[in-house]
Amino acid sequence: MRGFNPTKLTARVATVALATLLGACAVAQAEGPAWDPNKPVALPSGDVAYQNINEAIQMADVWGDRATGPHGTFGKFPANFETPVHTHTFAYHGVVLAGVMTNPFGETGEKSPAKMPAGSYWYVPAGTPHSTACVSTTPCQFFFDSEGGFNFTPLAAK
Repeated sequence: MRGFNPTKLTARVATVALATLLGACAVAQAEGPAWDPNKPVALPSGDVAYQNINEAIQMADVWGDRATGPHGTFGKFPANFETPVHTHTFAYHGVVLAGVMTNPFGETGEKSPAKMPAGSYWYVPAGTPHSTACVSTTPCQFFFDSEGGFNFTPLAAK
């Protein structure tokens, strides 16, 4: 992992956890003006504007624009849900906020991926085949951020 810094990781996880607990993040792109990093923002969790990505997945940008560039995004998966194996053009960092998730890596997925309860962190390098799953009997919520736009390329389509 290029440039891994445990101090930065701890700061990133603490920042995301604090933002979640206080309901403070940034402006939801669908609801507000363009992101301005020089303006403070407090966004209560009830005001986060989720969009249905498909019938199972919901996402809400709270800073940036996940379609075109750097962003911070909340996501929701239903209980017992797993995506197909896929890749992304840009790397991303994720934090589990509710439920239990896994992120099986590799073209066929790991046999026993780590189970990640709320408070857990994961990182996916650009181009790495993986799936992302909610393995709990309750829905999962997570936060992820990336330095580039978010895309989803199923492995079979490569």
